Order: sequence, then structure tokens, then C-alpha cells
Amino acid sequence: QLQLVESGGGSVRPGGSLRLTCTASGVALERYAIGWFRQVPGKGRERVVCIDNRGRSTDYEDYAKGRFTISKDNAKNMAYLQLNSLSLEDTAVYYCAGKYTDSYCSTIQRYDFWGQGTQVSVSS
Repeated sequence: QLQLVESGGGSVRPGGSLRLTCTASGVALERYAIGWFRQVPGKGRERVVCIDNRGRSTDYEDYAKGRFTISKDNAKNMAYLQLNSLSLEDTAVYYCAGKYTDSYCSTIQRYDFWGQGTQVSVSS
């Protein structure tokens, strides 16, 4: 069974950067698409971006385009989310999630495995 652990969150100033890491264990990540999501207290969880199992195709939400970058290293069983030009509105708990599939990640309706989340706080 896929197990996911996020790390790399923290507190930054507006305009700052963070790199989140999603470390997988239990199975080979090369068989799983990965999605990054975020949630603010009192609001629903929203998708940020996803990447297919091979790490070749991605799908970003509009607010993430040009600022955030997803990547995946199947050899290391890790996925990453580089967050640049952070704004106050990016403050949230960020989660990575996995789905056993070789389809385009944009078609995924539901992820089966979730990490515990890592807090990203942007404040001046």
C-alpha cells in the first residue's frame, strides 16, 4: 500500500519560495500519479497540480501556473512541489495524494492515498 509523507512546509514572506517534498514508501511510485492539494481552514480542499505516473505530463490549476512547479523522481520514490512568488493567499495545508494509474492525471476524479499534510504560511 502506498504511504505518503509531506515535508518542506514553513513560514515565508510574500514573494518567497518553498520546496515541498512528498516521500513515498510501500510501493514503487512509478505506478502512481501524484496530485498536490491545499486546504485552508473552513474551506474545501482544492487541487493545485498533478503529474502522471511517468512524470511526463502535468496539469496545473490556473492560479498555480507560472509560479508552482511539480516534479517526480521515481528512482527516489519522491515527488516535489516548488512554490515561488508566494502570496498571502497561498497560506494553507498542502497535501500530496496518489492514484494507481497510467492515465493522464487530469482525468483523475479521486485519489486513493493521502499524506498528512504540511503547513505553508505566508505572512508579512
